[in-house]
Amino acid sequence: MTRPRIRVAAYVVRNRTVPEVLVFDHIGMPEAGTQVPAGGAKPGERLEEAVLREVAEETGLLTATVVRQIATENKSHPDTGQPRRTSFFFLQASAETPDAWDHHVNGDGDDAGLTFTCRFLPLPLEQPLADQQDAWLGRIDPRWTTVASDIQ
Repeated sequence: MTRPRIRVAAYVVRNRTVPEVLVFDHIGMPEAGTQVPAGGAKPGERLEEAVLREVAEETGLLTATVVRQIATENKSHPDTGQPRRTSFFFLQASAETPDAWDHHVNGDGDDAGLTFTCRFLPLPLEQPLADQQDAWLGRIDPRWTTVASDIQ
């Protein structure tokens, strides 16, 4: 049996009038759909480190903090069928984080050279995310998004 690729996905939430989640679209690639930051963990990298790295790489956001892991999903890649294990994390962003921005991805990863348009969407979402990435959003307890002192 093939070992699954170890991945992380980030629900970066900021609290305004209602909680909002950070999403992005690939500029020039509408077929990729709206997504949350996600990607592979490097060998020996802690999952919490991997999710913060993915958020920074894909959105440029450096100030999000990990609140907690909320789910682990074993699901094959939609195109290749290869096994993957994705750990979903809830992260907190400041209410002062901009509403929207474009981010040019640097580095040597698969996304290098791409530009993503990032924005916050109110919860609950009106449209599903690509690859059913929104499947675990319901596990974010609204109380976690309103009291900063609860975040460890």
